[in-house]
Amino acid sequence: MATKTTQRNGRDILGIYLNDHLAGSTVEMELAQRIAASARHLPTSEDVLERLAAEIREDRTALLEIMNALGIQIQGYKVFAAWAGEKAGRLKLNGYLLNRSPLSSLEEVEMLRLGVEGKGAAWRTLREVASHDSRLDAGRLDKLIMRAARQADLLEELRSQVTDHLFGSTFLERARPSVPR
Repeated sequence: MATKTTQRNGRDILGIYLNDHLAGSTVEMELAQRIAASARHLPTSEDVLERLAAEIREDRTALLEIMNALGIQIQGYKVFAAWAGEKAGRLKLNGYLLNRSPLSSLEEVEMLRLGVEGKGAAWRTLREVASHDSRLDAGRLDKLIMRAARQADLLEELRSQVTDHLFGSTFLERARPSVPR
């Protein structure tokens, strides 16, 4: 029995790639909004987190505009699945039933940082494509690349602060078993 293979052209592959990143940006946007809404649990200002969430929304809009410029259709089922997955991810078992787990902030910041790193990689990929496709604005992509790097640095600093708050010296003192003398 013969096996049929279908080769995809570059536009199809780029469309799949960008739709995958659009799904990821949907999760990233939802997560950034949740982190901004729970700022009281984090060692940074609410304004910083709200600005970050706004930038992430703008980045998603930039991706949609790029997809439009390239004539790439949005695959709505991927966006919906990502949105639903992010909502389902909130139901994780974390040892707390009715209250927010102290680990939630750390895990959310880490996941958001991963999303920002992925977004930065997508901007860098598109920057390379821009050298062959005049529909892409290389200058705009350079700005998006720099913004993603700044966002990743901010989130790394926040991750470190949350880690220190959770597992710093007071945590070690509380966690250390008492030794009878």
